[in-house]
Parts: sequence; structure tokens; C-alpha cells
Amino acid sequence: MSGDAVVDVLVIGGGNAALCAALMAREAGASVLLLESAPRAWRGGNSAHTRNLRCMHDAPQDVLVDAYPEEEFWQDLLKVTGGLTNEHLARLVIRESSTCRPWMRRHGVHFQPALAGTLHVARTNAFFMGGGKALVNAYYRSAEQLGVQIRYEAPVERIEMEGPRFVAAHLANGERIAAKSCVLAAGGFESNREWLREAWGQNERGEWPADNFLIRGTAYNKGVLLKHLLDDHGADRIGDPTQAHMVAIDARAPLYDGGICTRIDCVSLGVVVNRAGERFYDEGEDFWPKRYAIWGRLVAQQPGQVGYSIIDSKAIGRFMPPVFPGVKADTLPELAQKLGLPVDTFMCTLTGYNAACRVGQFDHTTLDDCHTEGVAPAKTHWARPIDTGPFYGYALRPGVTFTYLGLHTDDTAAVRFNNQPSPNLFVAGEMMAGNVLGKGYTAGVGMSIGTAFGRIAGTQAALASKRPVALVEHASNATKQGANHANA
Repeated sequence: MSGDAVVDVLVIGGGNAALCAALMAREAGASVLLLESAPRAWRGGNSAHTRNLRCMHDAPQDVLVDAYPEEEFWQDLLKVTGGLTNEHLARLVIRESSTCRPWMRRHGVHFQPALAGTLHVARTNAFFMGGGKALVNAYYRSAEQLGVQIRYEAPVERIEMEGPRFVAAHLANGERIAAKSCVLAAGGFESNREWLREAWGQNERGEWPADNFLIRGTAYNKGVLLKHLLDDHGADRIGDPTQAHMVAIDARAPLYDGGICTRIDCVSLGVVVNRAGERFYDEGEDFWPKRYAIWGRLVAQQPGQVGYSIIDSKAIGRFMPPVFPGVKADTLPELAQKLGLPVDTFMCTLTGYNAACRVGQFDHTTLDDCHTEGVAPAKTHWARPIDTGPFYGYALRPGVTFTYLGLHTDDTAAVRFNNQPSPNLFVAGEMMAGNVLGKGYTAGVGMSIGTAFGRIAGTQAALASKRPVALVEHASNATKQGANHANA
């Protein structure tokens, strides 16, 4: 596929969105080449660390209980993003989530009921049997069987364009690969620590917060093509570079690829303090799947970019335990000492919180009536005194999953230049998730976005590859009015 050879559809990326695009394009009859920058053993990007897909459904379905209709899904998304979302594209993702699972099964993906300890998602999220790694492996097997060509350790450094039209990709080894159309699904810039540092800058304390971030997923999402398209080709952008899926994870987690097992899921069952021993946010604001991805950002705003999740024995068994055991102590002062926190301030915080608790009917499966009064910040649900030893503490760091700065797109998944769609360059996954996620997150929606737009991008790329260049340009011009309306 090098030199003068031209493939129908070139897919740049190797995770869920890229694989969905490659499979759909191949099913549509196009020749497909997929370029994954990582070695084969590390293929799949962040998708290998996922567990589930948020799914709209109007009635019980195999592993999904009850119903999760479109409007409820939309309201959940609207709430967590604070309105920073494109409703047209968001509803497109929601509707696609209700129809994609039979297609996923045909490509070897299996589903299972929610695991014990995965809070509040048995109704809304379909879990992958074997997790994201099994999903990625199933898609690669299916792609190979269908004749998709796959190359590993093939990072793309730049894109060759003629105006808004894609022409070829240039690899780091100097190779040029031409294609009739292209899908960009190469992830965000979360692994690019220099870019994270530039985006977050220096705070009022003189700290560079990004220096203390850990990367939950792949080390290969450097944002090379994202920066290239934005800076060198003037592609339309969407999103804030500091906004991201950002989770409070165990401070002992590795720099890259710690994955789901380093997440601390007991936040809503206790309190979180900073290194001064003071609380700084409502731990019981909403169900954990709708709030876990804001806690990394909250911790990032604290001194030293560190926090401490504090629970007592009443919380044990109510959450999925992380891979590392918590620091354990028989008394709260002893716990503060072991965590390196100022004992007096810590005890003042915990004493004040305990006294403020108004315990009603505790129920972690509902937005219960256990709350605080007369303390700031309030804890609005699941507030119980932390008074039953032994006590446990987990040091927290910000864990970046993926960034939200991306390429502006429309319901055809086309990359846009000067608010006009490219005739043959499409985008899916993290590189465009900011169109739906301006901020915030709700569990499983990243896979919903990647699956929906991966499938759309693959279909559109296959169609574009079948049209002569002149017709492609004409089709692009003909769709501008509708695409502009969709993005109004």
C-alpha cells in the first residue's frame, strides 16, 4: 500500500472507534488498511481498558434490566456536561447505542451482566465479557477474517491534503500511503505530557499541575495528528484542552496503563480531604457513575494535586476494591499520621462532618436522605458518620483517561474546515468526543461515542472511496447546507 498504490479506506488508529470504522468499511466492500501505532501486544489504545457500553433500551434486554429510554439517557448526558454538548450529535449517539449490540455480537463480542460492586449500572450499561481487551481482540480477529490489512508499530506523522481533501498519510519511517478516503481515530493527547503541561499551565501556587497527572490508559495517544490537523491544516476544533475524562486514582498507580483496577470507588461512601486535611467537594452529589470522572479534575485543583479518600468499616464490601489495599488504622488520628496529614486539622474536619450528618434511611442504590447540615461543603447523599474502626485511607492522584479537545464534526463524521465538511476525511472516537462531551462524563458513554461514530465514519469513508474525485467534491458541496444546519 506504499508508493503509488492506493487503498480505498485508510484507518489511522487501533482502538474501538478505528476497528468499528474498519469493519463497517470492509463490510461495505472497500479495501481497508488499518495503521496502529502501538506494538501488537499493546494494541487497542484505551479501549483495551474499558468494561462496558452505555445503552439506550426501551425494555429489558438479555444483560440489561428494566428500561433506559432515550430521554433519560439524554438528560443524564445533559446534566453531567452542564449543557456543553451538541444535542443533535448526542442524540445520534444515544439512538445508535440501542441498535449496535447485534452488530457487535456478529463480530465476536460477548456481553455479561454487571459485576457485583459496579454501582448503579445494571440498568444502563452492557458489560463486555472479558472486558475491553476481549472486545478489541474479537474485532481484530473479525477484521483479519474479513480481509482488513493491519499494520502495527506504524505511527503516522503527518497528513497530505489538497484543500479539504485527504490524499495520503506519511509514516514516521518515511513511507507514504495514499488512500481514496481516510478515518482518523488515533485518540486524544492524554499521553503527551508536554501538551498537558502547556494546556494546564502554572497555577497560583506556582505548581505545574500536569506534572502530577497519571495516565490511566495507553502511552501511545500523543495527539500527533490532532495537533497536526489543528495547527497545520486549520481543521475546525471543538473543546477545551483542559477538559478530560479524569478520575481520582490510587496515587501508587503506574504512570501508564494502570486501567480500571487503580480507580478508587469509595468516594461517595466517605469523605475526601486535601493534604491540609480539609474537605473540598460534595462526595454524595449524585450516583458514582455520573460523578467519578470529575474527581480527577477536582483533585488536580488541590495543592500538590493530591487528595485522600477516607472511609470506615461500614463501607467495606459496598464498592469494587482497587488493586492496592488502603492504609489501615484503628483510630482516625492514627490514620492521619500514617497518611502524612496534619492530625489536628484532619480531626477537626472529621469531627465537624460527623456531627453534621443527618442519617435517615441509608441506601447506596438510591439518592437517599442521609445528608449533612451546617457544614461546607455539604454532602447531599449517603452521609454517615465515619466512626467505626478500623479506618481506611487512599491517597489519590488525577488519572487522565482521555482529553476532550478534538476535531469539529457533524452527523456524517466528516472533519470540517472553515465549517465545511471534508469530502473524504472522517473522524471518530476520542478525536471528536468533545462534540458530545464538553465536560463531565457518565460511565460507558465514551464507548457509545466511539462505536457510533466509528460505524458512521467507516460507512461514509467507504461511500466516499467509491466516488470519483470530482463527484466527491460535488457531493461534499451538496451536503454543506444540511451539515451546517445540523451544527447550528
